Amino acid sequence: MKRYLILLLIAANSLFAQVKFEANVSKNTLGLNERVRIEFSMNEDGDNFVPPNFEASGFRVVGGPSQSISQSWINGRSSFQKSYTYILLPLQKGNLVIRQAVIEINGQIYKTLPIKINVTNAVQQPNDPNEPAAVKADDNLYLVADISKTNPYVNEPITVVYKLYFSFNIGITNWRELNKPKYNDFWSQNIDIKQLVAEEGMFKGQRYRYVVLRKTVLYPQKSGKLEIEPLSLDIDCQVPKGRPNFFGQVQLVEDSKRVSAGSNVITVKALPEAGKPEDFSGAVGKFNFKVTPSRTGLKFGESLDLDVSVTGTGNLKLFSLPKPVVPSTLEMYDPQHSENVTTPLSGMTGSIADKYTIIPQAKGNFPIKSMRFTYFDLGTRSYKTISSPEIVLNVLDGPGIANSAATTPSGSSKVAVTANKAFAYIKQKTTLKPIQSEDFLGSGLFYTLLILPFLGIPALILFRKRKEAEDADVVGNKKRKTNALAKKYLSEAQKQIQHKEPFYIALEKAMHNFLKAKLSIETSEMSKDKISEILLTRNADAATVKEFITLTESCELARYAPSTSVAIQQDYDKAVEIISSLEKQIS
Repeated sequence: MKRYLILLLIAANSLFAQVKFEANVSKNTLGLNERVRIEFSMNEDGDNFVPPNFEASGFRVVGGPSQSISQSWINGRSSFQKSYTYILLPLQKGNLVIRQAVIEINGQIYKTLPIKINVTNAVQQPNDPNEPAAVKADDNLYLVADISKTNPYVNEPITVVYKLYFSFNIGITNWRELNKPKYNDFWSQNIDIKQLVAEEGMFKGQRYRYVVLRKTVLYPQKSGKLEIEPLSLDIDCQVPKGRPNFFGQVQLVEDSKRVSAGSNVITVKALPEAGKPEDFSGAVGKFNFKVTPSRTGLKFGESLDLDVSVTGTGNLKLFSLPKPVVPSTLEMYDPQHSENVTTPLSGMTGSIADKYTIIPQAKGNFPIKSMRFTYFDLGTRSYKTISSPEIVLNVLDGPGIANSAATTPSGSSKVAVTANKAFAYIKQKTTLKPIQSEDFLGSGLFYTLLILPFLGIPALILFRKRKEAEDADVVGNKKRKTNALAKKYLSEAQKQIQHKEPFYIALEKAMHNFLKAKLSIETSEMSKDKISEILLTRNADAATVKEFITLTESCELARYAPSTSVAIQQDYDKAVEIISSLEKQIS
């Protein structure tokens, strides 16, 4: 009996060992415009099949699920095969991971292994004669990036206009952005398009319809070869099926296509060194320069406003205005900066200004030196300098400039501290008073120190109850701990929150130091795709990982782009939230 029981257990174990639940893909490397087939197969019938969240993995389901079942008997042995099949379309480039599928077989839970898929740039696909609709979409749908100039100077505006060309027999029903173009080392400004309008134009020697999807103005920030990464779209369209129906009407079928504008390289020329003035601050365009005081005659204690302004067309948001030099007897406060700039396709135009408040500290005539503003004129390809006239302020009354000694009516002398504060004197005599000390025993301090320990007992009891309540709050303690950890890494960024460029440098460094501490890796030697893969394998949420990568990428761009204190504070709060979330998620 014991031998039969052992054989039965061995047979049961062998049955469990034979259960297979696997996931297989048609290919592990594909282009952004290609599709992949994934099949979940099992050799025992199961229940409660739960597929992975494909969208969270970076895929969209375009086909399926389709189910197939096969069962056969060969030489008295039965074989069973069941599968679920999906057709997937990648939504982004990079190393993507399809997570586990789950099913219940014979009361046991089985899971597939995660599958890694490498998604590259869009590839050219061969025409398939068996799919006429797809061929027509491929041959009659194009995305083009029109660039106004490919060899500009640094800070010279160029425009990129993205046009979608499609033939007259194709209808566009919807489109989605897959990859937004990245403008590394460019200052960029998108121009809003309120309504898409279809127009007619020539493309490849034929007439096409087209719509303008995006307009962007770019200002290169350094010389050399700069790459504009491509814009990729997922297009839903309607194409003719081929033959008309019985009534001679054209039959339309739904189709989809991935299109990409391709990457473009811009060769940026450095501004010439010959003739470059020392006070050149990077202004490129055509400008006028003015320095205007609100008034030149005033009384002591009154203030005036000094406006330093530049108007014209050029990179108005990307350079600093010269600062006035005033005598020490004029107290000048930090300027109030204002901008009135619009950005059409031709580039930035408008005005920027710094308004200084100046208060004189003495009477007299005080000159404000002539100011110089230098810019590079794209029309003449030369540097031009505009100088403002010298401004003389006439302060009508108030204390004089020279030091003086004053004599009191009684004949005692007093020495003036400053020339512009004649009422302030140094006293030359003082009156000393003896300090009367009382005995400590029986004093108020004695009784206070005597009673204080008894008064501290209720406070100690309240503190202990509060500490016990905090210790019992596990969720709250964990949240406070993670927030404190986030602020620890972001302490340097918080110190620089009033200064844009040092703040974003410190913020990016803090994000990388957090990963270095948590994952024991050198993030400077790794790509963003590799960091994403490691975080996902450590059970980090895909949305949080994407926010982390997006924030680290925007740190570099934010150094060159204009930013407000509100936006900087929002980026800091976002970093605290992301680090706190990753601290909870990473295993």
